[in-house]
Amino acid sequence: MSDLKLWYTGPAEGWSQGLPAGSGRMGAVIMAAPQREVWSMNEVTYWSGREEVIPGPFGGREALEEMRGYFLSGSYAEGDRLAKQHLQPVKRNFGTNLALCELDFSFDLPVEGLEEGGLGFRRELDLENAVIRGECHHPGGYTLFREAIASHADDVIAARIWSGQPGGVSFTLGAGGGTDSFTVSRLDENTLQFRCQATEQVHSDGTCGVWAEGRIRLELTGGKLTGEDGGWTVEGADEARVYFTVCTDYPNQAAGWEQQCARSLEQAAAKGYAALREAHILDYRGEFAKVSIRLGEAADPGIPTDSRIRRLAEGGGTGDPGLFALFLQYGRYLMIAGSRADSPLPLHLQGIWNDGEACRMGWSCDYHLDINTQMNYYPAEAVNLGASHLPLMRYLERLAQAGRRSAQDFYGSEGWTAHVFSNVWGFTAPGWETSWGLNVTGGLWLAVQMIEHYEYSLDHEFLQRQAYPVLKEAAAFFLSYMTVHPDKGWLVSGPSNSPENSFYPDGSGEPQQLSMGATLDQVLIRELFTFCLRSAELLGQDEELQARLIGAIAQLPPLMTGSRGQLQEWLEDYGEAQPEHRHLSHLSALYPASQITPEETPDLSAAARITLENRMQQDDLEDVEFTAALFALYFARLHDGERAYKHIAHLISGLCFDNLLTYSKAGIAGAESNIFVIDGNFGGTAAIAELLLQSRPGEIRLLPALPAAWGSGSVSGLRAKGNIEADIEWADGQLVRAVLRTHSTGTVSVRVQEQRTVIHAEAGSSYILDGRLQQQ
Repeated sequence: MSDLKLWYTGPAEGWSQGLPAGSGRMGAVIMAAPQREVWSMNEVTYWSGREEVIPGPFGGREALEEMRGYFLSGSYAEGDRLAKQHLQPVKRNFGTNLALCELDFSFDLPVEGLEEGGLGFRRELDLENAVIRGECHHPGGYTLFREAIASHADDVIAARIWSGQPGGVSFTLGAGGGTDSFTVSRLDENTLQFRCQATEQVHSDGTCGVWAEGRIRLELTGGKLTGEDGGWTVEGADEARVYFTVCTDYPNQAAGWEQQCARSLEQAAAKGYAALREAHILDYRGEFAKVSIRLGEAADPGIPTDSRIRRLAEGGGTGDPGLFALFLQYGRYLMIAGSRADSPLPLHLQGIWNDGEACRMGWSCDYHLDINTQMNYYPAEAVNLGASHLPLMRYLERLAQAGRRSAQDFYGSEGWTAHVFSNVWGFTAPGWETSWGLNVTGGLWLAVQMIEHYEYSLDHEFLQRQAYPVLKEAAAFFLSYMTVHPDKGWLVSGPSNSPENSFYPDGSGEPQQLSMGATLDQVLIRELFTFCLRSAELLGQDEELQARLIGAIAQLPPLMTGSRGQLQEWLEDYGEAQPEHRHLSHLSALYPASQITPEETPDLSAAARITLENRMQQDDLEDVEFTAALFALYFARLHDGERAYKHIAHLISGLCFDNLLTYSKAGIAGAESNIFVIDGNFGGTAAIAELLLQSRPGEIRLLPALPAAWGSGSVSGLRAKGNIEADIEWADGQLVRAVLRTHSTGTVSVRVQEQRTVIHAEAGSSYILDGRLQQQ
């Protein structure tokens, strides 16, 4: 039995047990049961809200300097009062991504023979081919098969339903929407058309949002098809085929969008399900097949996925390394399903899917810029899905353009900035509460992914046309925005927060959120300035900017260790108001940056470890999906495979629904229920890859944090910075063989444990290394 499947013998009783499919634009969560199947449909541009100018200026440079004076003199409460006055805009029509509609299938199954035994049922997601299947076996010999695909190649979601007996397919199918505007009508005997607007009243005023139009086509072989009340009844068919597509008027009432929906459906139906399926698998496997992984054999491959999750939670899954390999490949599947090179938007808080929970409360299903959107793309390059990164690169270009107004209106500064979150309408202003909304490096934090994409790909055209222009303007903002600390002489940012944490200025009293020079800001600004300097030199541009960057880099604060041995989260050694806090943003110096490494900065590495241990020791630790993934990533960078493994295991067994989608626990950060948040899937995927291979420009580490539970195994197709692919094989915890395929010319140092070799690589070459790193 393939270990590249999520499979179950019980019905999906709700969204958290459904199986996700995606075309890079459209998404579906398929909830299958013997006699019913519900498709929860999504589309990535189906957003409420609208583009709006946030009123400003809010005091500009003069107000900024006044509040800074209070923060720098230790008058935090007064500085906070001014920040609330000048940097706290009113929430208006921000919007959210909304669920689109549901398709509801009700199947007629024979009742004869049921007294002899229950229905045999199985449903599965085949990761190797991106196909969702269901089988229902009746004790009387009747069988019903269902299969669905979300095709990026043909821009359609399609299904085939058939039986082992002639005339054995009978069901009803209806469509319903999540907003009051949803209407459905019949175009012809085989086609339904629906239309709806993305409106809601939590994140917007209930009047504005994207319009969508979709079509559903149903074709039969044999049997009878009748229509009523916007749905169908199928009786006695040999086979049924369903085709679904939808388009929206985003952006800006795009011309011809309704006609595109009609064309996509007609072309798909004319092609037929078999041809669609073949093209879909070929297109999908072009990405998925780039990586294979074996971490050992499953303890028992005949155990359903939900049972494997529970056994891991109970401590009986330590002998199931295959579940970890499955989790990595599931993360790659979700990345391919949710973000393709031509996707109109990047992955949001829930990828391209939506359980509706974040939309109905203060969260919003949007682009959170204080870890969530970043973590969505943490694994993209390492697990050989660099093309999936491209929608984010385009989004960042638009974000930078929109952020120029915020830079000028709120700070009187050049360049661009964005804060704690954004949407599809160009929102870059501070959030509407300074305690969490004044993360002034949120846009930069996300833009660092451009550095990642370049360092993995070495794509010179991308650097010149996209990355450097965006990051150069970000550097212009911070060079204009930052100020010199009057006592320390350092160049610092602020006022800003360390997402979304608080501190005691004097060890007690009223907790504060805002300060100058938070560690996260300084880490990101150092990454930005260093990369822009290096890029300007490489491109032979901007000599004056180069000189300014050299001076600014020399004036940035160092990373510091506090009185408790911890890595300081703020410029001063403040007391932690929430030592159990879920955010660990200052450790971005450890990952994804490499400003802290065990070899080069052992003291700071020890401080980072103490920070992690302090968090872990809190009984009331805010235990959420992205925190578990971060613990794993940070311990991986500290070369502590056992600790990292423990947190990945906890993520899978304690913070995943039955469908292996990760969630944030109820009660944390205002969550009213367990809310699906996809960043844990991607953060966990990145963490597994980090245990096997780590890289930075000019250096690759093989098996840097291999846990004992994965003593023997292999992986192929992981990527390293420098445009390199790696295959690794190991046994008894030791490297057996590695193959490096170099796609660019350059020199790279390769390390495994204490051994090291240097390869002067040529583009298009392969280098085979044995366990002692000797070339073969």
